[in-house]
Amino acid sequence: MKPGIHPDYHPVVFQDSSAADAVLACSTITSAKTIERSDGSTYPLAAIDVSAWSHPCWTGAHRIVDTAGPVEKFHRGYGQRGGRK
Repeated sequence: MKPGIHPDYHPVVFQDSSAADAVLACSTITSAKTIERSDGSTYPLAAIDVSAWSHPCWTGAHRIVDTAGPVEKFHRGYGQRGGRK
């Protein structure tokens, strides 16, 4: 590998903004915000909107999905016209 062409790969804390849970991982992302962990080290903080802690698929907060097909939805919304003559 050529030296000097790769971005810096370092530990970063990813924090879910809605669940307030955080995970320490390595990434090339940079951030001006920092966070101090329980081990006393300070890491860059990357805020994320959705993670496994807040995603509806993993939390059980599923939305009810209408399983009717597109044709039935059309007929329900616009009514059924007369057949071909």
